[in-house]
Amino acid sequence: MSFIASFKDFCTRIQHNLLPLCEKTFGILTEKHEDLIKSLELLDIDSYFLYAYGAVGRPACDRAALAKCFIAKSIFGIYTTKSLIDRLKSDYQLRQIVGFNTISDIPGESSFSRAFAEFAQSNILTTIHTDLIKQTLGERLVVGHISRDSTAIEAREKPVQTPEIKEKKKKKRGRRKKDEAAPPVTPRMLELQRKMGLKELLSSVPTLCNVGTKKNAKGYKTSWIGYKLHIDSCDAGIPVSCIISSASLHDSQAALPLAALTRAKVNYCYELMDSAYDAPEIHEEARKNGKIALIDTNPRNNKRVAEAKKQEKKARETIKLHPAEAIRYNERTTAERTNAFLKDWCGGRNIFVKGAEKVLCHLMCGILGITAMQLFRLGIT
Repeated sequence: MSFIASFKDFCTRIQHNLLPLCEKTFGILTEKHEDLIKSLELLDIDSYFLYAYGAVGRPACDRAALAKCFIAKSIFGIYTTKSLIDRLKSDYQLRQIVGFNTISDIPGESSFSRAFAEFAQSNILTTIHTDLIKQTLGERLVVGHISRDSTAIEAREKPVQTPEIKEKKKKKRGRRKKDEAAPPVTPRMLELQRKMGLKELLSSVPTLCNVGTKKNAKGYKTSWIGYKLHIDSCDAGIPVSCIISSASLHDSQAALPLAALTRAKVNYCYELMDSAYDAPEIHEEARKNGKIALIDTNPRNNKRVAEAKKQEKKARETIKLHPAEAIRYNERTTAERTNAFLKDWCGGRNIFVKGAEKVLCHLMCGILGITAMQLFRLGIT
């Protein structure tokens, strides 16, 4: 039996066997309860946490159960840990699903905070997501397009101020002297990134909290304090890879690290990006790795290019010409839907932790929920 057939059979057994059994055991389940059961069954959280019995000292809370609670917090749209604890005490079905038999088994807020700090430091949720993608989508050409985009993440912390240069040399006007040495040319970050390995690529992305500014869909500039989340999504709306960066980082500088992560997980043909990623280094790196980058042209204040782009769009609308690349580029709306799903339904707008590690851990709970639910929908269709 092929993997796709076995995966569909696995999802069908969850739908027709596991859910009726859980409803018979725990009672009436809501749609959110069913989504949580499907997600936890696909993620297999218990295999990543080992519980040691007979150790010296007070036994620690079950980390697998706490990880399930954080994923449930994202799927149910619960804002704070205190609200999560209150929901666990009042919701018998949710309490049984995550692994707490009685109300007395539910730990306090401090235990949740300590476990969350451990998850953020060990990056265990990212590991779970990577393994899930490799097991379900890896080594098979099931992903035609990868849609790449970033989304603003507002944080409740003070932005880091960049140090000011006290002695700033004034640039001399006019041509330099004959015996004067030319100033050193600093290479672009994209040029440096092309020579880096995966670890160096990821370490080259800054993660300090600062102020970011970008134009929205209506052309107005908006600013925020916090971070950016860069996501690669496939056609089915499944987040394949994601990294976090400072809010001020230009989107193009996260393209090569994100592409390297995605290439290590799945096989695909096209990379779809908006005009912010229009750089020759990104095109060349895609061709070097056997991919085709479809990127919207960035005029960069060139009136001639902007006018030509406007006329081309008008001509296509007039004669109803839809080239293959333009049709493929329309698939990039998957990235917008993934960002909206994360921020509107899975806690992407409700950040109550500080630091890039903890913010990424909070967002990964939502990413895991989205990935599992989209994989399940893909498996039963």
